[in-house]
Amino acid sequence: MSIEETTAPTPAPGTGASGAAANGRRPRVAVLFGGRSSEHAVSCVTAAGVLGHIDRERYDVVPIGITKAGQWVQASADPSAWSLSAGTLPEVEPSEATVMLAETGEGHQLMVGAPNEVPVELGAVDVVFPLLHGPFGEDGTVQGLLELSDTRYVGAGVLASAVGMDKHFMKVVFEAAGLSVGPYVAVTDRQWSTDPQAVRDRVAALGFPVFVKPARAGSSMGITKVDGPVGLDAAIAEARSHDLKLVIEAGIVGREIECAVLQGRGTDAPRTSMPGEIAMADASHDFYDFTAKYVQGDAVNLSCPADIPAEAAERIRELAAVAFDAVGAEGLSRVDFFYTADGDILINEINTMPGFTPSSMYPQMWAASGIGYAELIDELLQLALNRKTGLR
Repeated sequence: MSIEETTAPTPAPGTGASGAAANGRRPRVAVLFGGRSSEHAVSCVTAAGVLGHIDRERYDVVPIGITKAGQWVQASADPSAWSLSAGTLPEVEPSEATVMLAETGEGHQLMVGAPNEVPVELGAVDVVFPLLHGPFGEDGTVQGLLELSDTRYVGAGVLASAVGMDKHFMKVVFEAAGLSVGPYVAVTDRQWSTDPQAVRDRVAALGFPVFVKPARAGSSMGITKVDGPVGLDAAIAEARSHDLKLVIEAGIVGREIECAVLQGRGTDAPRTSMPGEIAMADASHDFYDFTAKYVQGDAVNLSCPADIPAEAAERIRELAAVAFDAVGAEGLSRVDFFYTADGDILINEINTMPGFTPSSMYPQMWAASGIGYAELIDELLQLALNRKTGLR
């Protein structure tokens, strides 16, 4: 499926037919990355990919980094500054000057100010590309800030981002939409603190192995595979170091199949890629963890299209679109499934801001489906520029 096969929507107020700013200048894109979550480095790596492939002749790009403490700063536009190199994880460093997004008489303005200095305007911003992963970025918090400032942005809104971040409520929504999910238990801080044995009993009822996960973290941060009761408490402690709310899932014997979803133009239905498959190539990894995803590039084999029956592939695409609509997603999402030997399809999760480096699964699936990385960036920006602000 190519983008040219779809019909372009009517431009939103303030933009031209191609999403250009009303005064004819190039749309200004604030690329926002870093953040306060444990996925700070992943966000920086994602930004490296986007900064290296966004069309600078079509868009005026302003990179804005968020430090681990939450400060917004002017960041380098050089993609190499944010890529993985020599095993070092990139990080946004603090600055004396802080960037602010303000509403002025001339619209949305980026301002930069330092203590005891008059703030300086960096210029108008037409759309924000929030390349943020995890809490305080992918969970609806930054989306709420952008909504309050009446600023257009790429990706899901407040509620969809929050639901997509919380693996517990995500599953509740999926079940309500008629999607099949695997057995799991949700564990709150109060439940573990007041009656840990009751939690252990609930987990034991799932059967081992289980996967212990922070409810609101991504990139496999804090996830542990537990093969028996002995390792459970340590796995819970590790997950709780990322989030006091946990989801513990029964191990599913099946192939990990993913599908990329791209919002349709105008009132068109969501577009889905050919499904892809993750297969571990390195026996030292029990599952697709952070190191396998971002550090040890040869630890996994990513194949697209996945070698599954055509009927299963089509069904996965259908279910991915259902999941996208169920949480109210916009822009982009990656939906992950388990495909069992019996032909059952169980949904694992949706990621409303998936890994977005050129080698990440989401862009790879679209590349295999006819939409290249730079074209994908452009399409996401155009969807955002042509979307009304406010409740939708």
